[in-house]
Amino acid sequence: MILREFVEQDRDRLLDILNDPEVTRFLSSKIPAPYTFQDASWWIDVGSKLGYINAIEIDGTLVGCIGVDQGDFEYYRSGEIGYWLDRQHWNKGIMTKAVHEFVSKIFNTTEMTRIFASVFSGNTGSMKLLTKCGFEQEGIHYDAIFKDQVFYNNHVFAIRKIK
Repeated sequence: MILREFVEQDRDRLLDILNDPEVTRFLSSKIPAPYTFQDASWWIDVGSKLGYINAIEIDGTLVGCIGVDQGDFEYYRSGEIGYWLDRQHWNKGIMTKAVHEFVSKIFNTTEMTRIFASVFSGNTGSMKLLTKCGFEQEGIHYDAIFKDQVFYNNHVFAIRKIK
């Protein structure tokens, strides 16, 4: 597994992966649906360069994405992690390795001391992944997420840099 920047050659894979409703089911609606050629081009040229974002590569092929969105002002020492993975690569330990590596990189190269995740109720795979990676559940915000005409609870998980 390699964490790297997004490149032009990732465009077709982005289209394949992000047009899979199982992959995007619990992702932010910031990701357009359907996901178009123009969306992929914008992501490669602009979006993936805004903040701390890496492509996840296996055997020379894009399989996923991981990033941390750093907070502003008094929240600048905290960031929200997000990720997605091609369904064909679920349950193989790839994202566990990516989260461990990426969190370590963020803690070692930035001033952030806390990384949190907002997880839709029902996304038990992500909850298990975060727990396995050392995140602790801090709380539940009931009916805090509204996507596709459905309310979801927001399960908040976090990990803090050991001082």
